[in-house]
Amino acid sequence: MAYTTIDNPSEYFSTTLYTGDGSADQSMTGAGFKPDFLWIKRRNASERHVLTNAQMDVSSGAYKWLDSSSNEAQFSGGTGVASFDSDGFTIKTSDSTWNSGGSTYVFWSWKANGGTGTTNNDGNRTTTVQANTTAGTSIVTYLSNGSASNQTLGHGLGAAPGLIISKRKGATADWLVYHKSLGAGSFIYLNSNLAQSSSNPPYQATPTSTVFSTQNAFQATDNFVSYCFAEKQGFSKFSSYIGNGVGNGPFVYTGFKPAFVMFKRLGDQSWDMHDNTRDPFNPMPRRLLPNLQAAEETRPTSGASIDCMDFLSNGFKIRSIESILNTSGDTYIYMAWAENPFVTSTGIPTTAR
Repeated sequence: MAYTTIDNPSEYFSTTLYTGDGSADQSMTGAGFKPDFLWIKRRNASERHVLTNAQMDVSSGAYKWLDSSSNEAQFSGGTGVASFDSDGFTIKTSDSTWNSGGSTYVFWSWKANGGTGTTNNDGNRTTTVQANTTAGTSIVTYLSNGSASNQTLGHGLGAAPGLIISKRKGATADWLVYHKSLGAGSFIYLNSNLAQSSSNPPYQATPTSTVFSTQNAFQATDNFVSYCFAEKQGFSKFSSYIGNGVGNGPFVYTGFKPAFVMFKRLGDQSWDMHDNTRDPFNPMPRRLLPNLQAAEETRPTSGASIDCMDFLSNGFKIRSIESILNTSGDTYIYMAWAENPFVTSTGIPTTAR
């Protein structure tokens, strides 16, 4: 593993599995820390993705949330996360989105600063920020100005973000992704399989160590949320690779063993998510698609339609001939976070999952 100042990645990012029991007020534990940003998905059936954080408004005792597979406004009405807890979260109701009896679920957790938002005036618009400069994670909320050709927004990371995922909260609007491999002149939608676009790019300039700049799609007078991530050696990596179109696909160096990787072909193709908790051993065939509500798929691990991958000690190896991961000559962006290096003989991290 490359040099890193983060000895235990599971203190800042984790993947947790649970089975729903159909009850209200059930506590979901095993994150290993108090989450600030949660991403929840039912695995065994089609269901919305739930993305929420400790800065979202509360309605009828539950935090409002957004769906990565939809351009719809935030959801509310008393269903969802009732609290962010020391080892996970508590749900408000037994809605099938997060707690259908006997159904299987996964949630990914990112730690920021424990739930306290601070005012940031580094840009020309005031933001509220929860930032963890060690892990390179921040949650930024702000009221967009609705008129200026561009606005600058403080992110609190102290380093330039390599990945920004933004969504207007109060109305129908797409999820807008900045990735450093694309640069500010291009962007991609999280809620769509569309190819990258350079038409009216929403991110106005390359982010700096203090601010990111927006325009066009951000100009509605409304509240927005942006999840900002700065790359940290040995813990996170936001880069790209070129497919070769064969089952013996490219090896991609990250400098650490991944715990979670999300991919997107820059041509028309769905996103793809893999983690080492749903798949603790290689090859890794289970995938979820952030831009679709579809249930988890288990893909072939051999033969003419092989479509899986391996997580290795210093990166990942593509073993797929499918276009979602490995079309010859096509570029794929990815975002990866590291595994806890302290593991048992079963491959499961020794800290709570």
